[in-house]
Amino acid sequence: MNPAFSVVFLTTLSGAGQGLLIALVGVEAATRLGFVDAAAVPPMFYVIGAALSCLLGALGLLASFFHLGHPERAWRAIAMWRTSWLSRECLALPAFLACTFAYGVAHAFGSAHTFEVGVIAAVASAALFVCTGMIYACLRFLQEWATPLTLVNFVLLGCASGFTLASACAAVLATTLMPALAVAACVLTLAGLVSRSASLARNARLRPKSTLQSATGIRGARVEQKSRGFTAGAFNLREFFHGKTHETLMRIKWTFIVAAFVVPFCLVAFGGSVRSIGVSFALLCAASAIQYAGLVAERWFFFAEARHPQNIYYRQA
Repeated sequence: MNPAFSVVFLTTLSGAGQGLLIALVGVEAATRLGFVDAAAVPPMFYVIGAALSCLLGALGLLASFFHLGHPERAWRAIAMWRTSWLSRECLALPAFLACTFAYGVAHAFGSAHTFEVGVIAAVASAALFVCTGMIYACLRFLQEWATPLTLVNFVLLGCASGFTLASACAAVLATTLMPALAVAACVLTLAGLVSRSASLARNARLRPKSTLQSATGIRGARVEQKSRGFTAGAFNLREFFHGKTHETLMRIKWTFIVAAFVVPFCLVAFGGSVRSIGVSFALLCAASAIQYAGLVAERWFFFAEARHPQNIYYRQA
């Protein structure tokens, strides 16, 4: 497939915001259960975290509009919510933003029901993860996406980047929380690496179910294509094949493995263990930036590695 950067930014930005919100609610749950001293977590940690989560989700929503041929008709995307995961995502993203905004406002005004609002926001975040992942996992003709690993990867990578951001916020707003959040970010990053490696290994073993004979309807034992029948550009050529060489794909794959997993893991592990707030904050911010850049490369590769059956015909000649 030919990756659309609007969708790449939508899924990575909103995913990081969803993971950050889940981290915030997880911290509040720990305070309610007595694992964390509530007095050590100032309300501004939740307020700023929720604001950042809303900002990331809103930027992702904005990016999605650049993928529309007619943005003025965007409201029609929700029309098929009974059967379409894309329509459900279009409903789940605004719901997530609204709930996250309410969560931040509740903490800002000292509401007694912040945790209840947070749980609702976390459920909205989980629903958005499911909707986004299932958009691709439900496409059975794209073998690289049609696996539960697609949804697992969306969840783990979003949570990993969100918890890394939460660690950076805690470094200056709730220092006692920072080591625990850093550990959680490392665990999630490692889990994301394992899950993504599993999907890469699975996809490398896949073989196309279609052939040139089935693609063209010609049942001859030996079919050799000489021409596509036209020389000008076409939608089929632009949208379903990225046009990059195998060597380029391999470079991007190893780039995202290093940038999205290896480097952030090391930076978060070190940043979560140093005592200097300034050094820790700088390391965690660097980890967040590098990890996000790596996830952009990972999401680009996710789209590019999907081999549309139509390319058996259109990539020839």
